[in-house]
Amino acid sequence: MKNLNLRGIVVGPVMTNCYFLKNTQSGEILVVDPAAEAERICRTIDRIGGKPAGILLTHGHYDHIMAVSELQKKWQVPVYAARAEEEMLTEPRLNLSASWEGTNCTVKADCFLEDGDVFELAGFQIKMYLTPGHTEGSCCYYIEDEGVLMSGDTIFCENCGRCDLPGGNFAKMQESLNKIINHLPEDVKIYPGHGEETSIHHERSYNPYL
Repeated sequence: MKNLNLRGIVVGPVMTNCYFLKNTQSGEILVVDPAAEAERICRTIDRIGGKPAGILLTHGHYDHIMAVSELQKKWQVPVYAARAEEEMLTEPRLNLSASWEGTNCTVKADCFLEDGDVFELAGFQIKMYLTPGHTEGSCCYYIEDEGVLMSGDTIFCENCGRCDLPGGNFAKMQESLNKIINHLPEDVKIYPGHGEETSIHHERSYNPYL
């Protein structure tokens, strides 16, 4: 990695990976999927050192968004998500917070992205790939210069996200997996929403859902 210091912590009731992407040149930090435990996320930022610059959401299920509003209020930073996920973020019935957490969690994103959009944030050039399957608006964030992909619940190590929840579709999931795994360079490291990191090379060899 050139200018990226990447760290992660596991938060929330279903062990979600929350990632911190720090630009070592500017000191700016991106937070990917602040799922829960906002105070712990803030303490981690303090230990890493640096200034929060934005929040990236891979999709809108409750177990990836529960701390977003609190962090928005504290840091006043923009939240990015796929345009196709807008309804999921704002509807507790769809994002499962009402039924699984017993609370109505809604998130207002500031920047909605379309498939293939490239944007610059915290000094990184980031490309958003829309990857429906787990939800209609699931997405992955690719930082080509650093060789990393934040895959959310699309790609897991030798696995993929569930397709039986609101917005899920297995045929679309297979299309999304092929779109990412068969077209990105094999040395790209993958950081999923749950479980251990993997790589494009490993998933080409061992992912049974391609």
